[in-house]
Amino acid sequence: MDVRAIELLLSPEGWSLLSKMPPYDEDGALQLASGLRDRGVDPDLVAAVMTQSRLRTRARSKFGVFADEMLFTQAGLEQATRLQVAARHARRYAAAGVRKVADLGCGIGSDAMALAGLEVPVLAVEQDEITATIAAVNLRAFEAVTVRQGDALAVDLTAEGVDAVYADPARRTRRGTRVFDPRSYSPDLDTLLAIRHEIPALGLKVGPGIPYRALPSQAHAQWVSVDGDVVEAGLWFGPLAPEGSGRSALLLDAEGAHLLSRPGDADAAAAHADSGPLSSYLYEPDGAVIRAGLVAPLAEDLGGTLVDPSIAYITTTAERPTPFASGFRVLDSFDFGLKRLRAYLRDRDVGRVTIKKRGTAVVPDQLRQQLGLKGTQEATIVLTRLAGKQSVVVVEPLRG
Repeated sequence: MDVRAIELLLSPEGWSLLSKMPPYDEDGALQLASGLRDRGVDPDLVAAVMTQSRLRTRARSKFGVFADEMLFTQAGLEQATRLQVAARHARRYAAAGVRKVADLGCGIGSDAMALAGLEVPVLAVEQDEITATIAAVNLRAFEAVTVRQGDALAVDLTAEGVDAVYADPARRTRRGTRVFDPRSYSPDLDTLLAIRHEIPALGLKVGPGIPYRALPSQAHAQWVSVDGDVVEAGLWFGPLAPEGSGRSALLLDAEGAHLLSRPGDADAAAAHADSGPLSSYLYEPDGAVIRAGLVAPLAEDLGGTLVDPSIAYITTTAERPTPFASGFRVLDSFDFGLKRLRAYLRDRDVGRVTIKKRGTAVVPDQLRQQLGLKGTQEATIVLTRLAGKQSVVVVEPLRG
């Protein structure tokens, strides 16, 4: 998106046209765009409106109905915090009683929106001119938010009356490639951590793959998953971390929020769990639990062991309902071999197979093609290591 596209979208004609757009449909998009141009609508405006319609449709998974009143860029939408997660962030600041938050690198404004929704004043700073303009549009309804285009690190926090900071550093290159090394964030992690010397109430959004060694020991690091997908990790300091230092996994789903937490140094190595033979039940921990290094505590809570010292599958002798892992009843297990697996599934008239894997190089889509199944039944198999051997575990998902 460029400046002209923004100007066209914010014109009375552009905003009116955008508000009348139907939900984006890939199959009908070309015909719709052609029809608008045939009616004499500026082709540049048509292109801008069609892009926003597509992005708004995609954004509903993050922002719900609020997406229909927002503007987006592709990169801004990808990095934006989901509204339900941003609301959790905002509650930390509100509970800490902060007077004013500096949102450094505010992007399209999702976290500032959540903070303002709790009546927390925000100074939202974004260096990119177009993104800052979009943030101003998205935050237009909130009087307590000031959007400023400029260098986030050049802000005099004390002079601005800021007593808390939230920062979401860019984690992509200009070509859109993801950045995993915290030293390559923009701004880099060490620079952002130094803010604590001036403002102890600091919150940082980081990539879920951040290594523990990059974490300050006196931080609370929390990995968040939404409906089973790990979406972010956050580092919380000072009054924003009332639970103290340590690591936690926060799972958000249709049933609510589920928290698994352990105190200690955030940069400590993950605890080791005992391993043992496969038993009657198998549990696959949520990705946030795995990222947070909490598989061992979860195994202890479930009264189970790992099927292999280096693989995050937990086995138990009894069913143990938990929101932190998907559970399966073990039906069968045997050493992995393509011919043996194919024969096993064909004997049971299996035509559709769900393949889960850990600790194996097998590619599920390739295996599915190699199996060539044509039956009428369904099956779920887990490919993993048992007793040091590549194995197949046939399972049945537990319900409820």
